[in-house]
Amino acid sequence: MKFTTNILKSLLVTLFALTLTVGNAQTDAKSQELLNNLTSVVGNYDKLKSKKDVQFHYVYDNFDAGKDISAERLIFDGEHSWATYGQHDRNVLPGKKGVAQQSLIHGVPQLTLNGKFIADKEALGATVFIREVNSFWFSMIYKLGDNGTNHTYMGTENVDGINYEKVSLTYDNAVTGKPADDEYILYFNPKTHMLDLFYFSLPAFGVNDPILKMTMDYEKIDGVYIPTVRKSYAPNPETGEYGLNGEYTFSNIKFKNKYKPADFKLIGM
Repeated sequence: MKFTTNILKSLLVTLFALTLTVGNAQTDAKSQELLNNLTSVVGNYDKLKSKKDVQFHYVYDNFDAGKDISAERLIFDGEHSWATYGQHDRNVLPGKKGVAQQSLIHGVPQLTLNGKFIADKEALGATVFIREVNSFWFSMIYKLGDNGTNHTYMGTENVDGINYEKVSLTYDNAVTGKPADDEYILYFNPKTHMLDLFYFSLPAFGVNDPILKMTMDYEKIDGVYIPTVRKSYAPNPETGEYGLNGEYTFSNIKFKNKYKPADFKLIGM
């Protein structure tokens, strides 16, 4: 009996050692090691915030499903954002002609089309989603340990000759406050320590399991790693084979533009 008790105590100590808390994040030791390795290469979110703000050209191309082209601006502290769209066939007022503008300041969305404010609740909800997701894609590798994140090591998988380390990333709904949170399976390159690819869900669009695939190619700009080219793949519902269904590029990236949240306020009619 004493021997069994000692074993249980040993197991509890081991489990405690393997589960770490970072802020509100729950992670195991191996996952934390991989996150730390990534941070050792790219830095943390404070490094990105030191750039103050950014502007860039964004092409969101879903091929036959449509394309959005925007000029984007983002203030890192507070994650305020703004964009103007000359082409918006996919995610922003699809089917509507003219110049669309979006902003998100202190969590409050604004949307105009040809200078006229749009008050439709669904359109404003979509504005919040796009403003937040565009910010996230730009800074994703700096936000993998945000409050409310949970990480579980999943072992290794060989992809194109690279034996990737896999980590499941989920969110604590009590922290995010969202009806449903995305889920990710992250693939860390053991040589570069970078996040080369991942699988993800999109519950906002009815994809509740992490079956969508994204690859990322980086550029180092002013000392900061940015995923300037992302490519998405979706499985064929009949064969399960993955096919390329989108390419998303950031270009003309410029930091430290001295933007203030008030600069992102839309002026419409």
